[in-house]
Amino acid sequence: MADSFEYIKKPKCKRPLLERKYFYISVEDTPRPISTQIVGTIPEWIKGNFLRNGPGKFEIGNHKFNHWVDGMALMHQFKISNGQVTYKSRFLSSDSYQTNKEHNRIAISEFGTVTMPDPCKNVFQRFLSRFESHKPTDNANMSFVTYKGDYYVSTETNIMHKVDPDTLETEKVDWSKFIAVNGATAHPHTEPDGTTYNMGNSYTSKGSYYNIIQVPPTKKTEDETLEGATVLCSIPSVDKTKPSYYHSFAMSENYVVFIEQPIKLDLLKIMTGKLRRKSISDGLFWDPKLNTIFHLIHKHTGKYLAKPLSTFHQINAYEEDGFLIIDLCASDDGQAITSYNIQNMRKSGEALDEVYNTLSRAFPRRFVLPLNVGPDTPYNQNLITLPNSIATSVRIAKNKVFCTHEDLHGEDLHEYGGLEFPQINYHKFNTHPYRYFYGCGFRHLVGDTLIKMDLHGKRMKVWEHPGQYPSEPVFVPSPNATEEDDGVIMSVVITPDEDKSTFFLVLDAKTFEELGRAVVPVNIPYGFHGTFNATA
Repeated sequence: MADSFEYIKKPKCKRPLLERKYFYISVEDTPRPISTQIVGTIPEWIKGNFLRNGPGKFEIGNHKFNHWVDGMALMHQFKISNGQVTYKSRFLSSDSYQTNKEHNRIAISEFGTVTMPDPCKNVFQRFLSRFESHKPTDNANMSFVTYKGDYYVSTETNIMHKVDPDTLETEKVDWSKFIAVNGATAHPHTEPDGTTYNMGNSYTSKGSYYNIIQVPPTKKTEDETLEGATVLCSIPSVDKTKPSYYHSFAMSENYVVFIEQPIKLDLLKIMTGKLRRKSISDGLFWDPKLNTIFHLIHKHTGKYLAKPLSTFHQINAYEEDGFLIIDLCASDDGQAITSYNIQNMRKSGEALDEVYNTLSRAFPRRFVLPLNVGPDTPYNQNLITLPNSIATSVRIAKNKVFCTHEDLHGEDLHEYGGLEFPQINYHKFNTHPYRYFYGCGFRHLVGDTLIKMDLHGKRMKVWEHPGQYPSEPVFVPSPNATEEDDGVIMSVVITPDEDKSTFFLVLDAKTFEELGRAVVPVNIPYGFHGTFNATA
């Protein structure tokens, strides 16, 4: 059932003019572990590797990348043991990185950067090269993910790299050698038994399809990777040549929830991009005339119901009393991704402020979708009977339910520019009712605060320090935890106004007070996503 949504435009937060901050400097990797300076206390029960991924090189020779997500992947490891922390990093030895390095120029196109013809070729060869399509990059700079207990770095193409979390050595793995997909998201979901779900597109002569992917929980042999992966269900795109772009999806106990949003990919523009000397980002556009559609796919039968925003990250989804509750960070338009080019992000003062004010901030919202809509379901009345829920779903036609959301925040969140990079106590509460989530406030183009949101009363706690810019918060439960927020929050904090003073931060998740930090004597660019790899 195609559902449409109401959007409420929120006022812009008040803050001083933005100053230029160098979050996106190119750095060298640090392949050998170095010591850090501990301030405060890092709890001794924390033992393992805090792994982060993101771009670390924005220039190759005299050539510069155009977009934040184009930079060469740099993997970071904070090794924590006995209250001490060491740091090391390594550039991902991808084909893209090695080819660029060999030619001392950008030789492989990325999302926002199209490669120029090889100057070593003759004029005719250079002319013919413009008729080639963009080859998918293996520059996996987005996140760390797990399949069958192994760690991978991922982007959104068909290539991932299996990573040894201790040495950061890698091995390339191609999704398309196991299932017929042209890519997969960098945000899979994992069930308690280890079964993992993801989504990936396929482009065929019959049109574009969104595929639900299932990967088995365990390996049969030590060296296997994605063997046994299957496509659980294929959903045809509403527009065969202009499928929706999506960065992630949601999952409840029984359903995969795919959100087909009005951020669209013009496949013809993308396929002819090299001929026109345009990057893949040129084929991305926002169509506000289209509704957002929620597709619900039952994980065990393959049956799906099409239900009806712009969203990059979901918070949680769970089923309760015949309803599916889906919480997500959503904004009022989908043009933000194209605004994060390097030229914009290196502006300052009024020019940077103008860029920021063109972006629609993301806020946490809840939709409640009835799972049992049938011939006898009444029209023109709210179908949501959950107590204390102000979200609505009203059947207005045979195949149409009109949904409105509930804000999962108070007015005070507007002062912090909304919330993104949401995280929860994933292993205990993903697909289940929960109370707390964590994220970054965005009064800048990157996160400048850490926020803990309590759904009981929609109260929030904030960690903030001027000139310090925290990354995505990652929750790690404490040993023998009995409450949902028993544990710590980990984040990497960038200090662009101070040289070589980035630090690994640990907060008490319950009080949101700082426990300790480990100051790293090298510069680290602002990255995307990470995870914690616990060790014995």
